[in-house]
Amino acid sequence: MTPRRTISAVPAWVPAVVLVLTVTQLAVAEWMPGIDRFADKAFGARLIAYPLLMLLTPAIWWLVARRRASPASPPHGAFTLVMLPFLVDVTGNSLDLYDALAWWDDLNHFANWFLLCAGLGLILCAELPRPWTTVLVVTGLGAILAIGWELGEWYTFIRHGTELDTAYEDTLGDEVLGTLGALLAGLLVARIGALRGPDQRPSVHLAPVDTTW
Repeated sequence: MTPRRTISAVPAWVPAVVLVLTVTQLAVAEWMPGIDRFADKAFGARLIAYPLLMLLTPAIWWLVARRRASPASPPHGAFTLVMLPFLVDVTGNSLDLYDALAWWDDLNHFANWFLLCAGLGLILCAELPRPWTTVLVVTGLGAILAIGWELGEWYTFIRHGTELDTAYEDTLGDEVLGTLGALLAGLLVARIGALRGPDQRPSVHLAPVDTTW
């Protein structure tokens, strides 16, 4: 069985379950008062942002697929990889792992960026001509997303919270770990692409656009 078929074999209910589990925990964190581990972590904003971010990749894929002459089957495996980091983050808060385990936050930034960028890479890099271009694109995308994530964390709860004194060092470390996770994801996606071969890579060409006036 080829790597592509293994990933594509993931049924549609798997990313749906990941989404439901994430939203359920976010709702509990926001609407059940008196749970200290959820305090001052902007779960109201996460309840809105996380589901939207989790659904963004499938929505864009669907919009692009509509323009193809022969749309491919939805890559539910890749969608699941993109969604899993949000579930892992929320579950870590639900189980109080960020406070109980000193290394949990660092592991999350590395592992979650690996999952996120592996999923995005499998969708975006199917037709890149050389493995090194896949590694470069996935790693660069991961670095940009890591910077954006840290900016979002600072704006939503760090600037008015209790972590401001250590924010600079933590931000630099998180960005490095996220980029390293993206690098590992890029290497994996490049390897999967090499194993598929050019004849097994899914077509991502868009239908031609009429540019006549």
